Amino acid sequence: MDRGPVRVKLTILESRCRSGYFRAGEEFIIEDLCPPLCHELWNIVYPNVFALRNGAMLDQGEDRAAWFEARCPDGGRVRVRGEALPDDEE
Repeated sequence: MDRGPVRVKLTILESRCRSGYFRAGEEFIIEDLCPPLCHELWNIVYPNVFALRNGAMLDQGEDRAAWFEARCPDGGRVRVRGEALPDDEE
């Protein structure tokens, strides 16, 4: 039975955002619409979020996993981790 897209949790791991948008430890759950991220960061993470939401496993060195890490294109000022959530996790 197809349960539809997987939810993805984005966690801000570190932030030196020049506009002050993010704080380390902030989390966003993506179920349908994009979260309140700046366009630059969303453009970087969206391809991986889309892949995870549709059941993909991503390359992690020699392994494959249901998570990724990315940095803001503005000098890497924000580091974010995205991970697919199990069905039973809120």
